[in-house]
Amino acid sequence: MDRVVVHQVSKKFKIGSTKKASALTQFISLFSGKEPKKTIKVLEEISFSVAAGEILGVIGKNGSGKSTLLRIIAGIYHTTEGSIETHGKIVSLVNLHLAMYPQLTMRDNIYFLASVFGLTDREISGRFNHIATFSGLEEFIHTKIYQFSEGMKQRLVFSIAIHCDPQILLLDEIFEVGDKEFRFKSAEKIKGLVRDGATVLLVSHSLDLVGKYCDRVIWMDGGRIRAQGPAHKIIAEYDPLAGN
Repeated sequence: MDRVVVHQVSKKFKIGSTKKASALTQFISLFSGKEPKKTIKVLEEISFSVAAGEILGVIGKNGSGKSTLLRIIAGIYHTTEGSIETHGKIVSLVNLHLAMYPQLTMRDNIYFLASVFGLTDREISGRFNHIATFSGLEEFIHTKIYQFSEGMKQRLVFSIAIHCDPQILLLDEIFEVGDKEFRFKSAEKIKGLVRDGATVLLVSHSLDLVGKYCDRVIWMDGGRIRAQGPAHKIIAEYDPLAGN
């Protein structure tokens, strides 16, 4: 069963731009408060599918459209053209640590984020100790988030997400966080989710990480899919020196 089907997806954004604008246009925009806009195409005719029980890697240089693609699948952005089909509960870790409330404690943020991921208060209460123990941050339960390091925030968000029954897990540069022990149990937890039929999409610049965990890889270049196929093959095409 395909959990994610992306069909001919394109995405355009309108951004402010004064480049090459005429003097008159700049003068009018100054007094109207409306700056000139230009349209940029971030994704163009993207098509692929991801099966249940598969880990798909997405690689490419900065600005190639990787994170935009994940945001569209997550429902954060709408497509300009094309369609997205998803079958299963989506849990997205795309800059989600920024959604935590700095002035609230770790405990309060667990309840908040887990509810965002679709759990009821009763379900969160039943899993609270598992989440806290998995994160390794039990001693900070009553500490406010603004006192956490970025690494601690990532560990917490990751721990919450993987305990919220994801069937489609979207990871943007968050996978191997924390110390060796935490990275090992995180990998084992994700492998268990995948064995149970979950799908994982992993955007990362780490070719070693992608090659280690992904079954298949998509190479994004300039908003298009340049190549897709077995992880080792696409990584070797992307960087012939990878793994040497």
